[in-house]
Amino acid sequence: MIQERVHSSANGYGALVILLGLALACAFGFIEGAVSASPLPTLAMTLGGAGCLMLHKGLFVVNPNEGRVLQLFGSYVGTVREPGLRWTNPFYSKSAVSLRVCNFETAQLKVNDHSGSPIEIGAVVVWNIDDSAKAVFEVQNVEGFVRIQSEAALRTLASRFPYEPHAVGEVSLRSHPEEIADKLRAEIQERVGKAGVHVGEARISHLAYAPEIAQAMLRRQQAIAIIAARQKIVEGAVSMVDMALKGLASQGIVNLDEKQKATMVSNLLVVLCADRDAHPMVNVSRQG
Repeated sequence: MIQERVHSSANGYGALVILLGLALACAFGFIEGAVSASPLPTLAMTLGGAGCLMLHKGLFVVNPNEGRVLQLFGSYVGTVREPGLRWTNPFYSKSAVSLRVCNFETAQLKVNDHSGSPIEIGAVVVWNIDDSAKAVFEVQNVEGFVRIQSEAALRTLASRFPYEPHAVGEVSLRSHPEEIADKLRAEIQERVGKAGVHVGEARISHLAYAPEIAQAMLRRQQAIAIIAARQKIVEGAVSMVDMALKGLASQGIVNLDEKQKATMVSNLLVVLCADRDAHPMVNVSRQG
């Protein structure tokens, strides 16, 4: 596997001054030879001027956060990362490779989670090229490669975890976003490392149940929430009843037997746990 090698190139500004000086000297010598009708100096200056023009092809510009991959007749020579005007062998071919940070959002994929429920999921991936040689020679199109491998990694990750936890402490797509993001980044990095790509961040940007089961799952979530709320209400009601009984007994307000306590507890629980407000009723007995 080809790996990046840093290639040292000459300062382009110094090379440009030298080449311009040689070109002017050749032009002056050509004029002198033509005036003196000397064919040999004229031919030499002509060849020298052609050589200067060829050497000018060795000049190239490297932009910030960019690399130039150099090749000589199909062989990898190295990569120039130093920005500015540079000069190297004019026979080298020079391919520009962007080293800037890129990001994209995957399509909203429809997959089955670990529980078999169909879900829709999408992610945002932040990446950049870390090894220019691998990016150029190991894959056909590095950007397309990263996109496809990211979607494949997202599908694999979604099938390993449930949408929501079914037990306390269980890792799920919805309840543990940080852990899922780390696992997704590692999964993508493993797949695109061969292309010289570094994945800086990968996070889920869209997560929802598929439309065909969304309503059923919404009712399920509502039922779970209602049950949890009922549990809290019952716990609070039991605590309040216990406090009321102990308060009546400690202050000696009224003495209740076991049957009366049971009736009082039943009435208090009904009042405290009911969905609607209590409506007291006054018994009126007719005497005559």
